[in-house]
Amino acid sequence: MTREEKAKVIDSLAETIAKSNYFYITDHSALTVEKTNELRQRCFAKDIQLTVAKNSLIRKALEKVSKETGNNYSELYGVLTGFSAVMFTETANAPARVIEKFRKEGNKKPALKGAYIDSGIFIGDDQLEALSTIKSKEELVGDIIVLLQSPMKNLVSALQSGGSTIAGLLKTLEERKE
Repeated sequence: MTREEKAKVIDSLAETIAKSNYFYITDHSALTVEKTNELRQRCFAKDIQLTVAKNSLIRKALEKVSKETGNNYSELYGVLTGFSAVMFTETANAPARVIEKFRKEGNKKPALKGAYIDSGIFIGDDQLEALSTIKSKEELVGDIIVLLQSPMKNLVSALQSGGSTIAGLLKTLEERKE
């Protein structure tokens, strides 16, 4: 790979990192071609961009973005050993859920090396469960809507039952007068 090609890869990675609030660094080294393709298809279905690059290029891209944006990725430099792939996403928990589901089907990899989630850095495969339980923006909005609907439903129900109580009371008073 020539210097120009390396520079293009670094620039491309840096641009994607700068745009992404969520990315995971993983190890897919033990996967067969068939399993890797299956994982890529699952990532594509969940709008996850899976990029394989040399560790040195990933590090240089992280350093470049650090200088430009002020974000500190230095904790992730230590995980850049062996085989590495980067998973970029718009939903914080999507890669963790894809990895968990893939591993439940008998695959030992991919292994989580590190993740960057909204300026938080998670290191190690033991963080996978915590990352998969993070709620996405859509899930949080749904929870808020449910919480807001509950008091409204109670109010409407109370008003409706109160209306029948008032009607019953008026009917009883009317009958007493007669």
